[in-house]
Amino acid sequence: MKISSIETQVKYIPLKTPFITALRRVENIEFVRVQVTCDNGLVAYGEAPATKAITGEDIEIILESIESVKELFIDKTQQNALNILHSQAQIGSSAKAALDMAFISLITQEKKIPFYKYFGAKKPINLETDITISLKSRNEMLQDSISAFNSGMKILKVKLGHDINHSIEVIKQISKELPNAEILIDANQAWSLDDSLKFVNAVKELKIELIEQPVIADDLASLKTITNATEIPVLADEAAFNLEDVKKVVESQSADMINIKLMKCGGLTNAVKILEYARENDVICMLGSMLEGPISINAALHLAMAYSDVIKYIDLDSPLLYKTQSLELDFIFNGAKIVYNR
Repeated sequence: MKISSIETQVKYIPLKTPFITALRRVENIEFVRVQVTCDNGLVAYGEAPATKAITGEDIEIILESIESVKELFIDKTQQNALNILHSQAQIGSSAKAALDMAFISLITQEKKIPFYKYFGAKKPINLETDITISLKSRNEMLQDSISAFNSGMKILKVKLGHDINHSIEVIKQISKELPNAEILIDANQAWSLDDSLKFVNAVKELKIELIEQPVIADDLASLKTITNATEIPVLADEAAFNLEDVKKVVESQSADMINIKLMKCGGLTNAVKILEYARENDVICMLGSMLEGPISINAALHLAMAYSDVIKYIDLDSPLLYKTQSLELDFIFNGAKIVYNR
């Protein structure tokens, strides 16, 4: 079985409401879907969203990247294609992730096993995701949080911005109104070291699960200072794109936890390497995502089922943000609960 063609198309999924962080505002999920076809008729798909603010790749860059390497994989087996892909340094991590998940899908189809068994899980398990609370005014964020919690979403990932006083007020109010909610804070690199220390001091009496990437990605010294200054676990996101980054963060003790995203690390193959390292070194992880389409969310959820001992938090709520439910998901999203449905 060899690869005979690779094609791409751009797809869009409207969101219920705009998704707003310190880095961007998005009203539609925009992503590239790659289709890989084999000479025996098997077809597999991969996806990569446009996240230039994070990975440096917009739609055009992803398309150009895939176009620039696709001939390398023609007439190759899936495993050979996978090996070649991860020797290519010239394409971005999101483009690589899309091809990676398609090639792995072909391997699972040939073996006639579901994705989760490929990653080592013996059977599917139920999962639970957080829900994102977008960056808005204090009152809007409070109302969004109450609405989400009352609909069964007990884990709230609250997006915060550059205004540290606004950030403190928002979290204090949400914590007061929803004492039983699990609050995850994501600053998306918006804070200075001084503002970060001001924040952790102001909220030290509150029940907060974690603070994600408070400072810019390459400032590990400040990240470590914040980690040492608070009992609240600190999660590295943009500071930890690939395995080398993860090792730097862990070995320098700059953060307590790591956020793994397929689009950051270059796909499932590299995510497995990070997860195995995390398992060996007792590092707690979040499995996160950008705003992604159903194929890449499927892949991440299958991975989550195989590494539930390492992954404490799942941030794969994109399907809950779609304006209409996707029929391409392998899972049913019943509020926060995610159930395998294949």
